Amino acid sequence: MAGLELKNIRKSYGAVDIIKGVDLAIDKGEFVVFVGPSGCGKSTLLRMIAGLEEITGGDMFIEGERVNDVPPSKRGIAMVFQSYALYPHMTVYDNMAFGMRIAHESKEEIDRRVRAAADILQLTKYLDRLPKALSGGQRQRVAIGRAICRNPKVFLFDEPLSNLDAALRVATRIEIAKLHETLADTTMVYVTHDQVEAMTLADRIVVLSAGHIEQVGAPLELYDRPANLFVARFIGSPAMNILPAKILETGERTTVELPGGLRQTLPIPTAATEKGKTASFGVRPEDLTIASGGNDVLAGKVSITEALGEVTLIYLDNPAGGEPLIAKAPGHAPVERGTALSFSADPAKMHLFDPNGISYIR
Repeated sequence: MAGLELKNIRKSYGAVDIIKGVDLAIDKGEFVVFVGPSGCGKSTLLRMIAGLEEITGGDMFIEGERVNDVPPSKRGIAMVFQSYALYPHMTVYDNMAFGMRIAHESKEEIDRRVRAAADILQLTKYLDRLPKALSGGQRQRVAIGRAICRNPKVFLFDEPLSNLDAALRVATRIEIAKLHETLADTTMVYVTHDQVEAMTLADRIVVLSAGHIEQVGAPLELYDRPANLFVARFIGSPAMNILPAKILETGERTTVELPGGLRQTLPIPTAATEKGKTASFGVRPEDLTIASGGNDVLAGKVSITEALGEVTLIYLDNPAGGEPLIAKAPGHAPVERGTALSFSADPAKMHLFDPNGISYIR
């Protein structure tokens, strides 16, 4: 059963189209993450699901019920915002209980739900504290606990970790992952610009661009088999290296010519009609290995290095111009600026996109 279904959902402000016909079915209990660049429409789409933005066109269903005209309070959703939005004069207990008191739940039911949520989020010993006596991560957990207490059909998260420092982001991300396991029957939709959050939390990722969906799939599916150039460059950090290429030979395997006269044969089938066409060749920084020549895929002078401890990022001058190429070497790579280097890669890790940016791998 679909926990949430969007059919040709559109959102316009006057003549400006923001969401341009989104179709998406999310299974009950599934954790789906919306990602995309700023302005792609991911938060607008989330707010439409919540009922905070009016739907211009299309139909939205929550567990089979059409909710286009249903007010937010009747949709069976609970939303966790980027801001904690806690009442500063109320204790943790009262903040978590507030929504249920407004809904006239019994004292016994309120106490049961608050204490159950506090136990899940390890907040029991903080129930008598005011928000000012809590850390940022604890406040966000209170906001999540308040949402749990509503016993929703659908959880909505709008960049809930963006105000936390790095350590708290990791800790709270783990808490949200545990929450998903505990509330296995509750559908969760999560908006973020952070790829680590998306890759580690999601059952499926929805990549959005300019108000439409570019690709939907499991995290590693999007990483290994991006449908187009947009997804290839958006998923993965640092981004995939993209170079112009010319298709020389077609068939079950495809041979391409890269900048600098380098050639590569990829285990990617192409039709005879593709011979002679331009294409875009892609390889991820982490799939490159410093080579001694013979099967090079990239070559150039080192412009800068970034030693990060566990890896070293090596930036190369791009022979095609534009952004530098990046290789990710493990550990401490003793590479000096200005050094000429070449890199090889496993052909199975290479990607090829047609002139329209669509992957040749279907």
